[in-house]
Amino acid sequence: MKHRGRHRRRKQGRAVRAFLAGTALALTAAATMISASQATVGDNPGALEPLTRDAETRALRLQEQLVPQTTLDELASGMGKPVGVRAVLQSADRTLRAASGCTADERTALPVAPTATRAYCWDAADTRNWRAGAVTTSGDADDDGWWNDNRVLLSGWSRGTADRGLARVAFVDANDVDHLRYASALLVVPVDGGRDYRALSSRLTGMVWYQDKLLVTAADGLYVYDMNRVQRTTVDSAAVGRVGDGWSAHGQRFVLPAVGSYRLNGTGTAPRLGAVSLDRSTAPDSLVASEWTPADSEEHSRLWRYDFSKDPARAGLPATDATGAASAVEAYETEASGIRGLLSHRADGTERSDWYLGRAPGATDRQGSLWRQDTEGAEATRCGSENAPRCWGVQAGPLSYWEATGEVWSQSGRMLFAVPLTSIDRALG
Repeated sequence: MKHRGRHRRRKQGRAVRAFLAGTALALTAAATMISASQATVGDNPGALEPLTRDAETRALRLQEQLVPQTTLDELASGMGKPVGVRAVLQSADRTLRAASGCTADERTALPVAPTATRAYCWDAADTRNWRAGAVTTSGDADDDGWWNDNRVLLSGWSRGTADRGLARVAFVDANDVDHLRYASALLVVPVDGGRDYRALSSRLTGMVWYQDKLLVTAADGLYVYDMNRVQRTTVDSAAVGRVGDGWSAHGQRFVLPAVGSYRLNGTGTAPRLGAVSLDRSTAPDSLVASEWTPADSEEHSRLWRYDFSKDPARAGLPATDATGAASAVEAYETEASGIRGLLSHRADGTERSDWYLGRAPGATDRQGSLWRQDTEGAEATRCGSENAPRCWGVQAGPLSYWEATGEVWSQSGRMLFAVPLTSIDRALG
């Protein structure tokens, strides 16, 4: 379990100073890749339109369904005592290369503006045939950025089709940002009363680690995982689940079994869940979500938030009513489509939140775009001699704000990177 009081006292010491140490990377080579055609793409999603009527927000309600404790106990009885994050980090034997060791082709996936101050590329052999789709950190888990004695990055990956796929999470040891190491755990769902498990087949599009829970988007809802319930596997095979007297996870040494799920079951037109992230600038802390729509489509997207529960018995879970339903406490519509990354943040002394939207490249664009929106308008990060708005990563990915360091973590292609939020704001045109 987490020892919040003990490690929080280190907050002003080595935690932030060590993580912020070092010189920013000079990752400007991608600036030469801006084409003239990009400068002509000036689409503007405009101001956010508040959705306030019940008829507009009821489709955003999530219905909670927790896995019975007896099922989790049965699984632990068969697999052995659950372990935690530290056990996964201690087994980390894969490395991420610093940007200087990445190929020129890998680095072209990075944003043009603002430039990344930290960047790494994944082990190519380990990630082949896997697609990156989500990022969260111990900066989400706790506001001081530590999980017990570790600083951690989590990266979600998917492979295969929607009904025959796999999803896993890479646990990255970020205690030394110059030498990142990781190990992975397969995301699974208990079945047969905990006597077996199946793979989570949904493609990951968002992920938030809040307190001891990991919330993962899964098409029409969320799956919830308990970070204190990591289980070790005993069989190294391509199978997923119980294998004779052992347990297999497609070659992974750990599994995370789901402890609950939420389904969008409100009446009306239910959205397909896309990106999610944590907003610590609200009271209480909140989970923000965006609707998945195709890039270049004419579809407008909805953005909304749920409050997290303040009940200690429901740590890390959304607030629900007596029926187990979580309702959106704030919702908007934007003219943007193709949203793949989302942040909501309220600066000190302000009464409203800024919404940052990372948008996928259109059919004629190389780079994605990053917009900041509110109810009065929108601004994009801009770059190049034409002051073009298409400056974000080649594959616009998730956005996760690490409050203690002021950094926004994201991923584009095989590149994991960080950009200060202040740099994003300065790059807005």
